[in-house]
Amino acid sequence: MAFFSRFFSTPERAPLPTLEELLGARSLTADLPELAPLKADFLALNAAERAHWADAIADLLGHGWPLPPVWLDAQYELAPELVPSWVAEKEGLYAKPVFEGLSIRIRACGQVMPAAWLAIWGVTAAEVTDRALEQLLEHSKGVAFQRLPSGIYQGRFPDGFSASRMLLPELWRGLFPGQNTFVAVPSRDTLLVSPQVLLPKLVDAVVKDLAGPGPRLLATIFQQIDDKFMPANLQDPHPIAQPQRELRQADLLDAYRAQEAELTSDLGVPAPVGVLKTQQGRSVSMATWLEGQPTLLPETDLVGFVARNGQPLGLYFSRTLPRINELRGSLVEIWGPRRVRYEGFPTVAQLERLECFADGDQMAGIFKAAQAPAQRAQPGAYQDPAASGGMSGQASSPVPQHLRGLSLGRQDKD
Repeated sequence: MAFFSRFFSTPERAPLPTLEELLGARSLTADLPELAPLKADFLALNAAERAHWADAIADLLGHGWPLPPVWLDAQYELAPELVPSWVAEKEGLYAKPVFEGLSIRIRACGQVMPAAWLAIWGVTAAEVTDRALEQLLEHSKGVAFQRLPSGIYQGRFPDGFSASRMLLPELWRGLFPGQNTFVAVPSRDTLLVSPQVLLPKLVDAVVKDLAGPGPRLLATIFQQIDDKFMPANLQDPHPIAQPQRELRQADLLDAYRAQEAELTSDLGVPAPVGVLKTQQGRSVSMATWLEGQPTLLPETDLVGFVARNGQPLGLYFSRTLPRINELRGSLVEIWGPRRVRYEGFPTVAQLERLECFADGDQMAGIFKAAQAPAQRAQPGAYQDPAASGGMSGQASSPVPQHLRGLSLGRQDKD
């Protein structure tokens, strides 16, 4: 019998680690009031799952993020939310890129969900996202899109997250049957849908919404191609090509300006960014690099160099910077768009290797024009981009007021 007992006897199981032991090993206490509702789920876990659960608790507390509500309650109060991708990177909470420049995050019981909540709930991100989209679709029933006098359609939903309906094209894909569909989400509570023939009206609506009080989302206009969305790729001489270019530049500059507040002085000085126009009406982004200090250079179309004594040395195409192989930068580790840190400054001889956009005298003329008093735009002065070839002089225009309408002597071939 002793021989057979070795085959049929159940080995003794090691005792499962307690919550107190696991949190104590992570220099945490189990006496937190917020933990009490979650302990019942913890007791159903095996040893490995308990360790993973405790790691998630430590991650939340280490970042100062809240502990999650109980899954039995949270699963019925989920909502997907679109945010600029740079915002998602900055916050560090759970987010997944869905469209260029936009990411989806999840709100549970009104709180933005950190990724660690998933481990505590024992569910996957895909499960939570699917549930959130199903609930958003259910909450969207009975709310019709509003046809504006311009002919485009606007979605306004009572929950204040109208832009999230971009994730549910089944709600609006039939508004313009047989036509190319364009979508914009300039603010969190605005979803605009337009056919191609009404694109100038869509630009008007985007600019108007950006000037409003709603939380800014993204100015860029998207085009729906099958089940995918991508920034509308409109080439010159299409009348909306230039406004779309300016809207995309506005999104980039918005991210760079928000990023500046997070850069520490020991890294260097952020190069000022802006947008200027050529005589042909094409807008180009520009960064100004000042000699004499470490510079954090953003990714722009042009780089303007200024000597230590304030003398402008010229504007050059940034894509040709690698021609100065003696000047090497290091990538700055920060959320959002790229910046490269440079400690040196190119010599005049090295600048001659670059492709020139405007020489020093022409750049000085730009600076002189920038110092002139800016003309204030009159209320309602926004012009149809199809007629003007560009954005208006409203405050919401992405072109800085002091750089609008500038003429350059030497310009690109565009």
